[in-house]
Amino acid sequence: MDKNTLFSSFGKWVAPINIMKLQQRIDETDQDKYVKKLTTKAYLLLFLHAQLQQREGLRAIADDVLSKKFQQELGLSSISPAQLSRKNNRVEPALLEEVFVDLVQQIQRVSGKACSLRKHIKTSINDSI
Repeated sequence: MDKNTLFSSFGKWVAPINIMKLQQRIDETDQDKYVKKLTTKAYLLLFLHAQLQQREGLRAIADDVLSKKFQQELGLSSISPAQLSRKNNRVEPALLEEVFVDLVQQIQRVSGKACSLRKHIKTSINDSI
């Protein structure tokens, strides 16, 4: 497996996130300037995974990192609940907001195209009747 490809369905869930744009913003804001272990990208993926898996609490999220496959994908060997808490307090909310807004815009573009396609098909059907 390619080290930059997330495993199974989780990879498909997070694929729409523009990682290049996220990394550019992380670099611009020095979000990971003195980070040795838990990068903002790894933090985001870890918390998205926790949300999808409905984890309750930082201890349960930290336990997910015990999976060897997940460790490889995130580039972490282990993480403590305290480290997760500190990172959670340090992550710039505007950065996460940008990721969210970008995803919403992608959904709107796809929805708009689907709506236009439905109207076109409906018009074509009506014209042929």
